[in-house]
Parts: sequence; C-alpha cells; structure tokens
Amino acid sequence: MDIEKVKEFIKLLEESELKKLTIKEKDSELVLEKEDAFPKASAHPIPMQVAQAPQVSEPKEQVVEEGSFITSPMVGTFYQKPAPDQQPFVQKGDRVEEDTVVCIVEAMKVMNEVKAGISGTVAEVLSSDGSPVEYGTKLFRIV
Repeated sequence: MDIEKVKEFIKLLEESELKKLTIKEKDSELVLEKEDAFPKASAHPIPMQVAQAPQVSEPKEQVVEEGSFITSPMVGTFYQKPAPDQQPFVQKGDRVEEDTVVCIVEAMKVMNEVKAGISGTVAEVLSSDGSPVEYGTKLFRIV
C-alpha cells in the first residue's frame, strides 16, 4: 500500500468522528484506530440501582434559567483569553453584540474564534478556561 495513501487515511480518521478504519486492498489490510481524547459521559456504564418502593414526595419547583446561551460550535478546548497573559474576551456583566468574539475553541490545533451571535449582557460564564467542551456545550448565559 502506498505510504501517501496511508497518510491520507490517517488524516481522514483524525478529522472524522470515526474510531476505527479498516482498508482492504488486494492482499493487504490496514487497520487504524484512535482513542477518544475526551470520552463522552455516556461512554461510562450506568451504575445499577436497587428497586425501591415508590416514595410520595412534594412536587419540586422546576428551575428555569432565564436568558439565551452561547454554545460551543465544535468539540475542542475552551479558552476564555486570547493568550494566557491577556484578559478574557468577555466577563460577567460585559455587554456583547452579535459579532463580539467571546472565546476561542481549539480543535485539532486550530484556534477558532466564537462570536456571540446574539446581543445582551453576559450573566454567567459556564465553562472554565482550558476545559474540554463538546458540540453544543453551554459556554455563556446571556440576558
């Protein structure tokens, strides 16, 4: 198998959500596998629970968070600052417009600026600097 083809297959696997890639060509076979850098919570087994008789309880009030959320557009690492020695893009209480850059999500060594997409005031920063995020992870609450 041509080494350039192998390199292309490796790149394809790295850029995809696939975990395993098997290529068969005539009398040769190539198997590529990758581990999850950030395993999903659902990948862990759910602990068994012992069945218990139902308990009568008061209905609990449902907490509804007001505002809109800025979510991660991809899987990666959340950075609140443009560089470690600089101030955060935005902080609680800051006013943002649709085109305001609020953070960076690093994916595959590429720094991707995330814009607010909505206007409002940052009510809460929901991720910590340098933490892994999934697609759709709530990063900021805007009111």
